[in-house]
Amino acid sequence: MKKTGIMTDSHSGILPEEAERLGIRVLPMPFYIGEKLYREGVDLSRDEFYDMLRKGVDVSTSQPSPAEVIDMWKEMLKEYEEIVYIPLSSALSGSCMAAAAMANDDAFAGKVFVVDNGRVATPMHRSVLDAVEMVKKGYSAAEIKKILEETREKMTIYIGLSTLEYLKKGGRISSVTALAANVLNIKPVMHFSTGKLDTYQKCRGLKKSRKVMIDAMKEELETNILNLTELKNLLLFMLLGTGVLLLSDYLGLLTCLGLSVIAYLKIWGREKWIKSIVIGVCMVAFLYGVFVLFLHVPVPKGPLGF
Repeated sequence: MKKTGIMTDSHSGILPEEAERLGIRVLPMPFYIGEKLYREGVDLSRDEFYDMLRKGVDVSTSQPSPAEVIDMWKEMLKEYEEIVYIPLSSALSGSCMAAAAMANDDAFAGKVFVVDNGRVATPMHRSVLDAVEMVKKGYSAAEIKKILEETREKMTIYIGLSTLEYLKKGGRISSVTALAANVLNIKPVMHFSTGKLDTYQKCRGLKKSRKVMIDAMKEELETNILNLTELKNLLLFMLLGTGVLLLSDYLGLLTCLGLSVIAYLKIWGREKWIKSIVIGVCMVAFLYGVFVLFLHVPVPKGPLGF
């Protein structure tokens, strides 16, 4: 039996062909067109859906039934010891909270781990890919859930709307507001972050809305992502460097360097302990061979002679 399986829903945008290639399961989300129930990617292709949408049909979303979710869990648990389930953000649908409640049942407790990291569409797709990579590295389902939910704040989407027709149909804005926006050529830019969708800025025309989105993403990268990453790297290097200086007289310089490499790989690189230790030991052996045995460079030794 395999260790950890990955499951998501069709809000991730993952088509059956990609799901098969990744070795994951995708729960098709239900929706109504008129009075007829469809399942995304099963009863209707993506192209067919958009064709019908352009024709002005009424579309409403729904949640998968508990039985559908549980049946897929039971099927996967025949093949896997544990499951990581990555559904649509709880802020956008009740299906996530319902799944989390069902995962606490005796039949699934400790076996099914429901991730709620506030994502949908492309970022949700990215979370699934990250989970697949972590499975390959040997992470447990509990570890994967923890890491994915820790990145909840590290995602943002800007969406430029070319029409307000679907917001009007969904009841998010009134008919009067939609009419006024069309007359004035208002194209709002929406901001999606940590599961919440809000209006970011109202623009006159699509050209302006595209510029606003590009500028917003540039600012996001410069202020919230790049600077944060650089700061974390700097603080970690300072901490490790200080540790090497303070402890080299007690544990030996090469020993401290090896421990700092292991700590960096584990904390920042999120590598497994075994891989981190092997790389650290190999680096110490290499430095010892080059500087001590070959170049005869004296290095500080600790009380144990390391």
